[in-house]
Amino acid sequence: MKGDVSMPVTVVRFNLVDPAATPDTLSARYRAALEMAAYADDRGVSTIQTEEHHGAANNWLPSPLAFAGAVFGATRKIAVTVSAVIGPLHDPLRLAEDVAVLDLLSGGRLVTVAGIGYRPEEYAAFGVEWTLRGRLQDELLDTLLKAWTGEEFTHRGRTVRVTPRPYTRPHPLLLVGGSSKAAARRAARFGLPFFPSAHLPELEAYYDEKRAEYGTEGWTMMPAAETPLLHLSEDPDRTWAEHGEHFLHEARTYASWQDPPGRGIRSAVRSAATTVEELRAEGVYRVLTPDACAALAEGGAHLVLHPLVGGMPVDEGWRSLHLFGENVLPRLK
Repeated sequence: MKGDVSMPVTVVRFNLVDPAATPDTLSARYRAALEMAAYADDRGVSTIQTEEHHGAANNWLPSPLAFAGAVFGATRKIAVTVSAVIGPLHDPLRLAEDVAVLDLLSGGRLVTVAGIGYRPEEYAAFGVEWTLRGRLQDELLDTLLKAWTGEEFTHRGRTVRVTPRPYTRPHPLLLVGGSSKAAARRAARFGLPFFPSAHLPELEAYYDEKRAEYGTEGWTMMPAAETPLLHLSEDPDRTWAEHGEHFLHEARTYASWQDPPGRGIRSAVRSAATTVEELRAEGVYRVLTPDACAALAEGGAHLVLHPLVGGMPVDEGWRSLHLFGENVLPRLK
């Protein structure tokens, strides 16, 4: 075994995609994800990361807060980052209550990133006007911050109070996500941390400039220039040959959402690959041996494991996670 390396941020990601699922197999996948979360928690992984998308034919998780609640019930220490909640699709008061309850249940382990999404079809499905998304996001953030004080405030012409108050003071960790100047301005105006959707230092500088202008506090949670999605294997060639289509399925799904002109999407997960061979060469998704994963950590990279990527068989997902938990994590300190 090589020498220990410093402890990086470690993440296990779940979006529960399975394009070939039946209700029985999808239920098994959800239950496996909870068992994997408990395993990751026991071994000191930093964070479970999940996200929100609607109407996807491959069963992409639509309800990350419900999933987060189940994870909190199965774990004791690990954080859950929802990146992102599509803010304008949620009733502001209901979201304030749901996040408060999860914050209480978890003892402050929930991290919520509020974005506005980039798929007009999701807005259409919920009957929400796409062109109003900025205004709706402003209302959502304003409502959340007022609701979590426990005091009465005016919401849509009515006097309301949201209970219970959250566990975390002054409020649960809430970040504003996005890849536009509008998102950076919004975060600065509300005095909230900014979560760019990709490595965008110029946007961080703009956010800092606007914070100075508004006189607000805040900070940026910037993705690294490269944050590959990892799968561990003792034989990467075999894994690419047997399971490469699962990585490609997710990559092509993302590409289909990001490619339409005019959306201006910039994302840390962006692939132009159309074949498994191209995807492997690109490096957005990587299959690594435990030694190679530890070396990546030694170089300062965050480690983002994606054990159930693109409909990956549960058994193969467990093999990856066990290699991480038993052959990599003990070498990180």
